[in-house]
Amino acid sequence: MENKNNEHWWQSAVVYQIYPRSFQDSNGDGIGDIQGIISRLDYLKNLGIGAIWLSPVYKSPNTDNGYDISDYQDIMPEFGTMQDMNQLIFEAKKRQIRIVMDLVVNHTSDEHKWFVEAKKSKENPYRDFYIWRDPVNGKEPNDLRASFGGSAWKFDENSGQYYFHLFSEKQPDLNWENKQVRNSIWKMMNFWIDKGIGGFRMDVIDLIGKQPDKMITANGPHLHDYLQEMNTNTFSGKDMLTVGETWGATPKNAELYSNPERHELSMVFQFEHSVLDQAQDGEKWDLKPLCVAELKKVLYKWQISLKHGWNSLFWNNHDLPRIVSRWGNDSKEYRVKSAKMFAILLHMMKGTPYIYQGEEIGMTNYPVKDISEVDDIESINMYKERKAKGYEKSEIIHSINVKGRDNARTPMQWNNKKEAGFTTGKAWLHVNPNYSQINVKQALEDPDSIFYTYKKLVNLRKNSKTLVWGDFIEIKKVPENVFAYVREDVDHKFLVVANFDQEKNQLNLPEYGIQKNIILGNYNEKIIDLSSYELKPYESFAIQVK
Repeated sequence: MENKNNEHWWQSAVVYQIYPRSFQDSNGDGIGDIQGIISRLDYLKNLGIGAIWLSPVYKSPNTDNGYDISDYQDIMPEFGTMQDMNQLIFEAKKRQIRIVMDLVVNHTSDEHKWFVEAKKSKENPYRDFYIWRDPVNGKEPNDLRASFGGSAWKFDENSGQYYFHLFSEKQPDLNWENKQVRNSIWKMMNFWIDKGIGGFRMDVIDLIGKQPDKMITANGPHLHDYLQEMNTNTFSGKDMLTVGETWGATPKNAELYSNPERHELSMVFQFEHSVLDQAQDGEKWDLKPLCVAELKKVLYKWQISLKHGWNSLFWNNHDLPRIVSRWGNDSKEYRVKSAKMFAILLHMMKGTPYIYQGEEIGMTNYPVKDISEVDDIESINMYKERKAKGYEKSEIIHSINVKGRDNARTPMQWNNKKEAGFTTGKAWLHVNPNYSQINVKQALEDPDSIFYTYKKLVNLRKNSKTLVWGDFIEIKKVPENVFAYVREDVDHKFLVVANFDQEKNQLNLPEYGIQKNIILGNYNEKIIDLSSYELKPYESFAIQVK
């Protein structure tokens, strides 16, 4: 079990991610904003969360929905002003909610003053803030590809050199080998720390150590040196939540990031589970059915292998499709049951859980019929590339409907009024037509709604040392599509079961026998005989056992 003397607020808290553009609009322009978030803080206090991870609100031309920052110390006018931001931090703190800022420091916008200066000439003092290379045989320096498609090198006519961008060409990568770049970033981070924020979520942080000349993008040789330097110069000695987005993380290198003795980060987001429905050797758009046994293996591995670090727990974020549509069942019959199953299965595990806006009411994906309905730059670029390669339109649209980022970004569904109560104007992205049945107002009025399952789970974590610090033990003798595990310490023992299946499954755990002390479940059973019990479709429960 963990060393109890190293306790932090973020180990017993649940974090709620807000995608500001889609959360709540306050002024009728169809775009969510900071005042809109402030108006909904009491809702989040009711849910019980301890922190908000706020997707970027910095000044940005918005090529990649705010992940292309032109000024780290100003606010995008669509979202409000720095005064609004200060008010959000203050009002959240009054409700015991911390604000975790999204830190995007692998790249900036090409409209950032550093890059505007860098482009002026090879001699400009800011030139070395970015990565520039001469052409090789009249072409790109090498074959590295950008995540959004195409080459990772963009030719600059003015200077006759290429600059490096791992994402859009409007998102040039910063040169972290330049100490001036690092010092400028520490200064900017301290600006936000001084405002009283609760920490940082660090976008694609595993890429900052890149060495493009050696074809190294993730996990470069100096990555951990940079993170330790960051820790020393910014959040060291302050109890802040720092979580890194690390797509290639394994339990072994996750410990490098999150072992407290190494003085780097609190935890990382690992995505091993989130690529299990992707064809081997394919891209994210190349689909294959989820194998539940594989999911179980990955989730359990992370629970058991991370001995000296800390886990993050999540199903959804702004880049991933809605979990109830992706791996659950968003039909009328099973949407609520499967959404609760996901909640119970994840939140009873060891680590810090994250809820993505709308997950707590079981929001679903919204299928589109044509590329004209799509906003996401990644989906649009993929559509163009695959059309050019001769893929069928229907096949490409199907991939976008399953995996596209717009699924997570449709506006939050507050009530059954026009535009789901998100705006009095016209929403920037289509509202899911099912808002009249799936919305916050309806969820709050129904004592058996998904919302109240989440609220109970958030509360349980706040009040249970066992859930935060207890050991995780897998129960192996269960059907393939059934998750069963124990969380225990010297004081308490919890048994958690989840049927990840719309078929019934037989559970035979004679050592547990008849159980009455069911803390929560999605079928509201009062007594369960575990020596022989037929699990209903998507049935899940947590029991405190003697």
